[in-house]
Amino acid sequence: MKELIKQTTLFTFFCFFSVLSVVAQPKQQLITVNVAPTQQNWTYALGERADFEVKIIKNGQLLPQSKIRYSIGLEKMEEQENGELLLKDGSTTIKGIKINKPGFLRCKVSMEYEGKEYTGWGTAGFAPEKIEPTVPNPDDFDEFWEKARKELSEIPMDANVTLVPEQCTPDVNVYHVSLQSFKMPNSWRGISRFYGMLSVPKQPGKYPAILGVPGAGIRPYGRDDRAAKGVIVFKVGIHGIPVNLPEETYLALGTGALSGYQNYGLENRDKYYYKRVYMGCVRAIDFIYSLPEFDGENLAVTGGSQGGALSIITAGLDKRIKYLAAFYPALSDVTGYLHERAGGWPHMFTNYDEESYPNWVETVSYYDVVNFARRLTIPGWYSWGYNDNVCPPTSMHAAYNVISSPKELHKFLDTGHWTYPEQGELANKWLFEKLGVSK
Repeated sequence: MKELIKQTTLFTFFCFFSVLSVVAQPKQQLITVNVAPTQQNWTYALGERADFEVKIIKNGQLLPQSKIRYSIGLEKMEEQENGELLLKDGSTTIKGIKINKPGFLRCKVSMEYEGKEYTGWGTAGFAPEKIEPTVPNPDDFDEFWEKARKELSEIPMDANVTLVPEQCTPDVNVYHVSLQSFKMPNSWRGISRFYGMLSVPKQPGKYPAILGVPGAGIRPYGRDDRAAKGVIVFKVGIHGIPVNLPEETYLALGTGALSGYQNYGLENRDKYYYKRVYMGCVRAIDFIYSLPEFDGENLAVTGGSQGGALSIITAGLDKRIKYLAAFYPALSDVTGYLHERAGGWPHMFTNYDEESYPNWVETVSYYDVVNFARRLTIPGWYSWGYNDNVCPPTSMHAAYNVISSPKELHKFLDTGHWTYPEQGELANKWLFEKLGVSK
């Protein structure tokens, strides 16, 4: 199979501590390479040509005599055009190309200033609402996960809940939680555990709850201050290790035993790493329902990137979830690369060799966000940008377009794999309104 992409995305330590405390925008650099489609909404009809405005900015002003290099092509694919230009006044419009099938076209621009390289890109969408998924939808998908849930129900929760006094406030109690959650088939190692940090309002009463699911990587967790507004928040880790260990422990695991965990066990659908993760998220719901402070009804799930994926997946698996808010979901239509277009993180099908990696396509069909999105029945709030080069918008739209339940997509077009504070504020407002949080 011909090479589909020359560069893969390294994403071992993307940290998404909590979607609603949002990932900060990258630090501003001395030089800004601003690239944007000329169409105001960055979206074109099929057959239209997308041109790109380029501005090189220093100290808030255009930088004259800027020499740039540019390339244009479908996102994550080989470039179709490239060239060099001298921008006498620091700006120009680059003539783009026409696209005749739904997808995204990206213009990347680089320039060097005083020995340092600066890069920016802009992305045009072509009929993104018409993007269809490539990942197979297995006939026995529901049976597979029903069996997994039945096996989970036979494992006692055995919740260990420990108060963390140093994390508590006058309004919120914080607990470290450990739950039994999963037994690997034919394993002699016993039952693995699932860990998280629970924040509960101190004021007696019954409260709605939020399950916070994490972005990729390995990290500790602490108090969630949303609890002070009158909502239970249970933020979970996914790796079967406590979430209150020293930072160096997670660094060591991320560079050692858990490096590349996203691909562990892909040759077997029952042994893939994420089976334990998905069942752990269901077990986290079991735990929330066991809390005497929970109102027994109003439960939402939220996260970004891997957490965006887990939000959709958990809601697709468990009808006890009533609402979801997902930022730039990973694990979406990951097989796109096999059809000469961008696939979702973790990009395991870039330069894929079936002989070396057998059964991967079959396995991921049971784990891809697309097939859980098909099964959603609850309202969902979604947000991402066109410039995301970790979770390509092609892959995210492939999942979003199959959702038949109430949905709303909030596009912040120029964002990459990060969010503006306003996105978190909007998601908070939506979740709190749905959950009946009055503060």
